[in-house]
Amino acid sequence: MKNKRSLPLHGKKLTVSVVIPNIYGETLLEKNLHKVIEAMGNVKNHIMEIIMVDNASIDGSVKLVNAKFPGVHVIRHKVDRGFSASVNTGTRAAKGDLIFLINTDVIPEKNCLEKVISDFDDKKVFAVSLREIGYGPAKATFTDGYIDLVKGEESNTIQSTFYVSGGSGVFRRNILMELGGMDEKLLSPFYWEDIDLGYRAAKRGYKLLWDPRGIVEHHHESTISKFPKEYVARVKERNQLLMLWKNVTSANLTRKHIAGLFSRLIKHPGYIRIILMALGRFSTVLIRRQKEIKECKISDEMLFSRYV
Repeated sequence: MKNKRSLPLHGKKLTVSVVIPNIYGETLLEKNLHKVIEAMGNVKNHIMEIIMVDNASIDGSVKLVNAKFPGVHVIRHKVDRGFSASVNTGTRAAKGDLIFLINTDVIPEKNCLEKVISDFDDKKVFAVSLREIGYGPAKATFTDGYIDLVKGEESNTIQSTFYVSGGSGVFRRNILMELGGMDEKLLSPFYWEDIDLGYRAAKRGYKLLWDPRGIVEHHHESTISKFPKEYVARVKERNQLLMLWKNVTSANLTRKHIAGLFSRLIKHPGYIRIILMALGRFSTVLIRRQKEIKECKISDEMLFSRYV
């Protein structure tokens, strides 16, 4: 999914498209969407449009937005295609230089993007995570053959982050398109898609930042809670494997992962179910992995060394 737009010229005012993925979010939209519209009203945020992509919700989400928030552009999937597909649909439809992804349970401050926009003066910056109160930049280590995500310390300085949250992050649209968007074929319906995206970008030499100057409130009322807990947990573990098999191409780390995989299976025999779920998408993994080997410029070891 290539985009022939060139990167914005230095000094040009970048514009922002807000993209809100939604499924069964009627209550959250009624409670929180006006805050996004308030942020759009602040011209210093450079927001030019708000797009909601609905994933075949059977509640009143679409009717509510059309009636109470007529300025929001609504796109509706006829079937539930998952979070990544909603992001990709919104990105393709967007006209802005930057994509502000925001979940329905996230409330932006009115000035959330005022200073964050300047981070993109550096053309190597792909994406910026906003500051969710209580959370710092994402860190990660490669431990026992797996990617171990760690919450970094909050501070008042801009820092590198392992990935940019798909629920409260700003992404440069043309690089997002260049990367093929979020991997909706491999990682749907949800989880690890923003980690996968950030990892792919970082291995191609792009920068990921966490900026404390852009503040949002995340109330963690995600509609994922409407799905059975066991199903969500299994999908999360499966996607962790898929993301790792696809992206960690170092021979040394791959050997460590295989050892860690067998160790985990011996300790937890029920883990075979997760492995079998992941193997169901293994042909797609192999195709994606070859692309990563071909296009990446930075080694896995170098990437993880940034977060030691």
